[in-house]
Amino acid sequence: MAQLRLFAGARDAAGTSAAEVPGTTVAEVLDAARTRFGAAFAATLEHCQVWRNGEPSQPDDPVGPDDEVAVLPPVSGGAR
Repeated sequence: MAQLRLFAGARDAAGTSAAEVPGTTVAEVLDAARTRFGAAFAATLEHCQVWRNGEPSQPDDPVGPDDEVAVLPPVSGGAR
């Protein structure tokens, strides 16, 4: 199983910052996470970047048991 890391709004929607999730591709991991964490997580995921092992990923990228899939919501804010 891949290690799923969740940050900011994705973490809040899922109620956790990390989970082991099954799947052999990034898309399968994300589908399993949608099923596990529900509609609020699925809605948040639509606006997120997904990285595999510290690099931007594509849905068909392979995922093995030692891989990390990170869900990064958009970042905003800052002040002058």
